[in-house]
Amino acid sequence: MPDNLTRLVVVRHGETDWNTETRIQGHTDIPLNARGRWQAERVGQALADEGIHAIYSSDLQRARDTAAAIARHAGLPLHVDPALRERHFGCLEGRTQAEVAEHHPEDMRRWRAREPGYGPAGGETLQAFYDRTVGAAARLAALHPGQTIALIAHGGVLDCFYRAANRVAIEAPRSWKVTNASINRLLYSPEGFSLVGWADDRHLDEDGLDETTDGLVLRSVG
Repeated sequence: MPDNLTRLVVVRHGETDWNTETRIQGHTDIPLNARGRWQAERVGQALADEGIHAIYSSDLQRARDTAAAIARHAGLPLHVDPALRERHFGCLEGRTQAEVAEHHPEDMRRWRAREPGYGPAGGETLQAFYDRTVGAAARLAALHPGQTIALIAHGGVLDCFYRAANRVAIEAPRSWKVTNASINRLLYSPEGFSLVGWADDRHLDEDGLDETTDGLVLRSVG
């Protein structure tokens, strides 16, 4: 691999109970459920011989515990970076999407429209979230030219990475999968990100929960 390229293996955390309930997690620190712990072990096994040089994770436990399984199988230390956290959804965290639609219809409308400047009360705008997460990935990748790193994060974070690699506007509807414990591969150079492979879940026995249908997160957030 050229010395100016960094290979990124990007993984969404394993399943949580709030994923199955379609509750908005955001910065709320929800643990993996039993299936999520199994998924973490499987993705750790799948990446054991990937040639990873460093592992970075969101500090939220659902990502951190997924990353710990990857680190254990790779025989590497785990580095935690809060900049890889999911988007902060403020007053909407803990609510199901049906509850948001019923009690916060204007928030639902603006969320579904993917307005870059919109953020729920007490939360984070889409633009600020994108800048934070893509900036963190670029910063970490730049530390490892010519190497492979793993980033373990959240559905919304991976969505931002996909958009950065494919030059898709943040307000465009989402049509790609972002499933629990999926493996996704990018390259980084000083010119930016490019996509190598996406939504690899062959290490799992069935599809994980996805986040997207017609531009609206319908299954799980975070």
